[in-house]
Amino acid sequence: MSTQDQQPDQIIDFILNLFAQRGAQEYMGEAVTMSQHMEQSAACAVADGAPDSLVIAALLHDIGHFIGEHPIEALENGIDNVHEEAGARYLEPFFPASITEPIRLHVAAKRYLCATDKDYFGELSDASVNSLKVQGGPMSPAEVERFESNPYHKQAVKLRLYDDDGKIAGLEIKPVTEYRATLEALVTN
Repeated sequence: MSTQDQQPDQIIDFILNLFAQRGAQEYMGEAVTMSQHMEQSAACAVADGAPDSLVIAALLHDIGHFIGEHPIEALENGIDNVHEEAGARYLEPFFPASITEPIRLHVAAKRYLCATDKDYFGELSDASVNSLKVQGGPMSPAEVERFESNPYHKQAVKLRLYDDDGKIAGLEIKPVTEYRATLEALVTN
């Protein structure tokens, strides 16, 4: 279903259905499923005291893997599936930029951190190292400057760190359905 076919009151049900239907997919060589990864990322944002918009950005940051043109396996096969752009573009008609822009920038934030934090690369999982190569590697100095000029770059960096931490097998956290009220409060009409 395209965004043109949906109303703001339908998007939340659509998101919850995506998690129900596609969430059990393996998350690119990690020890968690797609839904566990996104739910854990949101739990990290909650634990960090992040604003609701960043919690929801963490919850939905990989939704582009569900709705994008290329499957998640594309990254493992050397093809950038640009899931960050697909997810942000899909959510834009329904959510504010404080949610969609960190989603759009979370892959760039990984590239940024690899270029600006000497210890960050060593903390990446094997799957993240592989996807980094496909997604362009560490940023150049000019790319770092452009990234830092974006008003949402700091939120994107935080989202990236939640993303990195949301990969713990067997961790019990609240499911996506528990975020319904927060999603409803943030939908723009």
